Amino acid sequence: MAFSSRISRRKAAGLLILMTAQVFCAVFFVTDVISDYQEVGVDAVAHTHLYIETLATLSLVLAILFEGNVLAKMLRRQAHLEASLNNARAAVQDIMDEQFEKWGLTPSEQDIATFLVKGFSTAEIAELRGSAEGTVKTHLNSIYRKSGSRNRTEVLSLLLDCIMVTGDKSVPTQA
Repeated sequence: MAFSSRISRRKAAGLLILMTAQVFCAVFFVTDVISDYQEVGVDAVAHTHLYIETLATLSLVLAILFEGNVLAKMLRRQAHLEASLNNARAAVQDIMDEQFEKWGLTPSEQDIATFLVKGFSTAEIAELRGSAEGTVKTHLNSIYRKSGSRNRTEVLSLLLDCIMVTGDKSVPTQA
């Protein structure tokens, strides 16, 4: 789960807790207002305090309904954004895989190229793959040669160009 998603979920949980407290207060006040009207009876017209209490209670109930609506919209929007982000990630991965195939990368080279795109160092890639740094360096050199690039930056640049280009997704390799 992404960091921003965790924050949004915490905010939603916080709002839900706040709304729960407000619901308990609203139940108390509604019960109190009903009780006051039953005690006062027909003389309720003369009690300004009771009208103010009723208005405050109704305002609290309306605020809870409004907050519930806002929270529901926020959660739907978050779900939509997360789905869109997942679709975008999948599309980027598809474009990278397509380009890796065009370059003729082996499965190991594709794996290492993916780690390269994610910003891992040679040592980190070696550790993640359980291989020696020399092996990773050999694969990186093969990736550079097959992609027509000289270093990580150029590989990333080629892939970014490929991702950003509309229509034709292929990127010519550098000479």
